[in-house]
Amino acid sequence: MILFSKKNFISSFLTLILLCSGGALTFNSCAKDADEPYWPEDDNSTVVEDPSDKEDPNESEDPGNVEEPGDSEEPQTPGEPGNEEDPGNSEEPGDEADEYDPVPSNFRYPLSYVVLPEGTPEQLKEYTGFTLNFNKDNHTSNYVAWELLSSETTGSANRNNYDYWVDKSLEGCLDKDFAYSTYGYERGHMCPAADQKWSEAAMYDSMVMANMCPQLRSLNSGLWGSLENTERSWAKKYGAIWIIAGPLYADSDDLYIGRAKARVASSYFKAFLYLDEKNPKAIAFVFQNGSNPGNIKDYAMSIDDLEILTGYDFFSALPDSIENAVEATFDFASW
Repeated sequence: MILFSKKNFISSFLTLILLCSGGALTFNSCAKDADEPYWPEDDNSTVVEDPSDKEDPNESEDPGNVEEPGDSEEPQTPGEPGNEEDPGNSEEPGDEADEYDPVPSNFRYPLSYVVLPEGTPEQLKEYTGFTLNFNKDNHTSNYVAWELLSSETTGSANRNNYDYWVDKSLEGCLDKDFAYSTYGYERGHMCPAADQKWSEAAMYDSMVMANMCPQLRSLNSGLWGSLENTERSWAKKYGAIWIIAGPLYADSDDLYIGRAKARVASSYFKAFLYLDEKNPKAIAFVFQNGSNPGNIKDYAMSIDDLEILTGYDFFSALPDSIENAVEATFDFASW
């Protein structure tokens, strides 16, 4: 944990964003067209390939997502993460500085950064439309995070124009022909392709194998797909929301599939944040990797509860007073 004054943190961050966007204040990448968002003020490659595993042509992939046609573009690799503390301004006696977890200095999306338990294998990479933190031991992501704008819920990019691909810059990223279906699983998108049809490059990136996790069809086509549809309706309603998704491994999750030994998670999570000056709010969901009876609201919980389950620290870039308030409670009906 590194201590920054809120003024210095936000000033440094906004300077970085202004440089990226050419002067237009935005929390999105330079490639995104977005309205100016609200930022709250606080009062107080070694690749493991498995060529013997061949994909079943009859496998059904993420049936809930349907997109339209486009082109491809190679993903970009960000620079090495760094970390600096500005000693220039010290807090006056009696002033309490907000505490921020270290976010890499060249990281464009602080709200997408998640602090993981110490010792967790992680490789952080920013793609066109999302950020991915990869775990080489599990051969899956630790989490995938992105901001979804209302304008990004439609578009002409079609996932059917792109094949799955291996990112050789990520150690342990599975080969595109790794046969999940051989073991009874589907390639479950953590960031759904339907959230990326606003851009051909974003759609191409969404097909990277690092964005896939082994999901049973009953989850992928069930409440996971329902929540994907719901998140797009929320983005249309609010203009912009932040989303973080990933596998949730229990200590007892010892099922590994294929010669590459891809680890199968027993559960999956999603966390949502809506920043509004008057009513910021957050909510999380956890589903079993299988059939989940009932509706998505039956699996809702607070971010604090999700942090207990995962050991992760979500949305740590928020001022503490905002973070503590939105993470402590949830109200599904208000969404």
